[in-house]
Amino acid sequence: MLPTKVRDHFNSVDPILSSLIPLSDNIAIQHSENYFLSLCREIITQQLAGGAARAIFGRFEKLFTTETVTAEKILLIPDQIIRDTGASWAKVKYIKSLAQCVVSKIIHLNKLNELSDAEVIEELVKVKGIGPWTAEMFLMFSLGREDVFSFGDLGLRHSLQKLYKMKKEPTVKQMEKITSKWSPYRTYGALLLWKSLDNEK
Repeated sequence: MLPTKVRDHFNSVDPILSSLIPLSDNIAIQHSENYFLSLCREIITQQLAGGAARAIFGRFEKLFTTETVTAEKILLIPDQIIRDTGASWAKVKYIKSLAQCVVSKIIHLNKLNELSDAEVIEELVKVKGIGPWTAEMFLMFSLGREDVFSFGDLGLRHSLQKLYKMKKEPTVKQMEKITSKWSPYRTYGALLLWKSLDNEK
């Protein structure tokens, strides 16, 4: 359920987006306690449909049974074992690259929550296999930032096109114009748009 302050804001600035509020029953901003595992999840689920993504990530988590997933443990696991979870070879390399960057202190995961959104993205894209989209998903689903919108997300573009009855897929400039008024709650707007796509199915 959307917080009252978010519902009130959307109702006052964008009646079109507000039409999606009835879909918000299970919507909530999430925070992660294990940033490394969250980034592994974001890498594994890149460009995959929900069901396949959850299945592969589930098998990945089972590699650790009851242990906490850490960068050090990832580096000890043979590449083939990670590949056998269903992750592509490229994603195996990206996960190992992330682990190496953490162990080598190229990135400092424990300090990410102290950084601005732009600084978090700048830090994470140092890792091969992590681009702006993956970093934005991390901001939304791991750090729980409330004012993030991913202009590169295909689902969000499709949902905006349909909701605002646009003949063509919106440009970044058009998306910025629409979503700027949602601030400081653009993450909730994105969650509503994704939920509308799920509702179509």
